[in-house]
Amino acid sequence: MKKTIATYTGVAALLMALAIPALADDKVVTITGDGKCAKCALKETDSCQNVIQTETDGKKVTYYLAKNDVSNAFHKKNLCEDTKKVTATGTVKEVNGKQELTVTKIELAK
Repeated sequence: MKKTIATYTGVAALLMALAIPALADDKVVTITGDGKCAKCALKETDSCQNVIQTETDGKKVTYYLAKNDVSNAFHKKNLCEDTKKVTATGTVKEVNGKQELTVTKIELAK
């Protein structure tokens, strides 16, 4: 019985050790730039999707916003047919060679 408990405890500790660094990669960032529609303004997608274009080290960087309730609600009111300065907070990861920002907050820049 003691061996079984020790084995399960060891396996649980190993799984936690592997999971914690993966969770640490998601750091929260705040990005300010030109908010646009990837379909209407950039002609890059078949359906509407928010993007934020910024300039970093002299290079244009485009962040494609992951579709969620926050992004979708902001798109309908602000970006589908117009480009506006925006500030967004969320986590960034690379998906298919593109920067994808999952926003938790987005607003017009002040």
